[in-house]
Amino acid sequence: MRRSIKILSVAAALGAAGLAGCGTSQPASVPVAPTSATIALLPQVSPNWWFPVLSSSAYSDTNLQMNALMYVPLIHISRTDGINFSRSLAQSISVNSTGTVYTIHLNRKFKWSNGTPVTSADVVFTYNILKATSTGASNLPWGYGGAGTGGLPARWQSVVAQGPDTVVVTLNTPSNPVWFEHNGLGQIEPVPAAVWNKYPNNMIEELKFIQSVANNPSASVYQVVDGPYHFSKMAPNQYWMFSANNQYDGHKSTLQKIVFQYETSSSAEFAGLKTGTIQLGFLPASLWKSRAQLTSDVFFPAYLFGFNYLQPNLNPKAPNGLGPVFDQPYVRAALEMGIPQQAIISTFYHGYGVTENNPIPSQPKTIFYDAALAKPLYPFNPAAGKALLVKNGWTDVNGVMTKNGVQLKFTLLYVSGSNTDTAIAQLIKQDWAQEGVQVSLESQPFDTVLSTAQQADPSKWNMAWWGGGWTYEPDYYPTGGAFYATGAGANQGGYTNPTMDTLIKNSYNPGTSVETLNALFAYQQFAAQQTPVIWLPWTAGFNEHASNLHGTVKTFNSITALIYPNWWTTTAK
Repeated sequence: MRRSIKILSVAAALGAAGLAGCGTSQPASVPVAPTSATIALLPQVSPNWWFPVLSSSAYSDTNLQMNALMYVPLIHISRTDGINFSRSLAQSISVNSTGTVYTIHLNRKFKWSNGTPVTSADVVFTYNILKATSTGASNLPWGYGGAGTGGLPARWQSVVAQGPDTVVVTLNTPSNPVWFEHNGLGQIEPVPAAVWNKYPNNMIEELKFIQSVANNPSASVYQVVDGPYHFSKMAPNQYWMFSANNQYDGHKSTLQKIVFQYETSSSAEFAGLKTGTIQLGFLPASLWKSRAQLTSDVFFPAYLFGFNYLQPNLNPKAPNGLGPVFDQPYVRAALEMGIPQQAIISTFYHGYGVTENNPIPSQPKTIFYDAALAKPLYPFNPAAGKALLVKNGWTDVNGVMTKNGVQLKFTLLYVSGSNTDTAIAQLIKQDWAQEGVQVSLESQPFDTVLSTAQQADPSKWNMAWWGGGWTYEPDYYPTGGAFYATGAGANQGGYTNPTMDTLIKNSYNPGTSVETLNALFAYQQFAAQQTPVIWLPWTAGFNEHASNLHGTVKTFNSITALIYPNWWTTTAK
């Protein structure tokens, strides 16, 4: 998930990632007119943070998608991982020769829904929130989940307004402009400062205010937007409705209403697709053989730009004394050798997947993937994994590997609501048992898993899986600064390594296209060696859309993991 925590299908990225309420396929109050579309969320996943600077405990594709409906980003990342200035607040960006000064000229066409223009003051205010919540200060009410992304805050020297339409961003270190524009400026999704800036001279009180309304989209502050939709209404654990913003200065929605629908289970979502009450959703992998029943839908698989993994907790305060154990690369390598990646792909995803051993996927195809890593360093081999543990002083005691009184025995916390995820967790448990690793499985809703598996209180968990993994937003240039750099906001496992930190920083440096790509490859190679997380296969999402809903496939962006329903149209059945 953005902690990113991204989910594996378009429907997941739709989030409301990365889909009928109360056991029914659709709440009675949800409209079904031809000018509306109902989108399924992943089972037991719901949006819970509406301000577009996401907290570390709510850093998910689901929340990112909600923000994207209401607010125009400073820069719009295209489907080819470039910048589309026609859909950005920024009309142009000029950069000095060292990559330290970025002068951003705003597009004057964009206005807030109350009629006032979007200005440099809105950009600066939003940056100030990003900066404050990225410092890691102990007195903060909440922290930004993307801290570390794009060099925030350490590399940023200043962000100042020069008149209403110009913003100048200055860095303290020469930087690769492509990296900084994508990962630095790409994080800024401005809100109207005149509406949100309640405490101009007290940032702590401002953050407390934002926290107080973060999960209340009906609050008045959310009514002033510049994106294609307004938030309309909601019924908790049932649906979240948006209406078209007729004041939007981009491509206006032909659909009057967009509804994101809560799903209690995969089978409930499938029933909604079958009856036609859901226009965009997912085919549960566990119901693959039933796909012919969806006679009014179109199936389309899609890979997001990201990777899937189990997250071990490396903190010394982790339960059962296992933090220092998981902190050993050889232990993580042994665990990796117990992951049956190819079996997961063939058994549960019917061949729609690729094995992974580093954080940049081979699908979808991009220039960032290092083909030299096509052969995994730690392929599936439980016997070899156990032998590696024995080599390092572990002994099998009644089926559990033990060393210095510590047992490789722990709970894997994973997301509930998916039969496929449960079956995968059970398979991993079975194969790890061959290595003398004893695992108990505990399933919880997505939001619970995400909020528990944090370094804020590492004593609560040993290993977690939110059913998806990570997708690259807003770190569209796929470096590891958001999740493997020491202290990064999405570094849930508490991983730290000085060599990794250096390689990540090197990937930010300016240079020729060959030099910058080689720096990224060096980071990938070290990540493959280190296994800072336990890699799982990267699989395609099995997506379904109603045959009379057009534009979903054409406009879906696998790089941002976002949908753009303002570009969709419908026809009568």
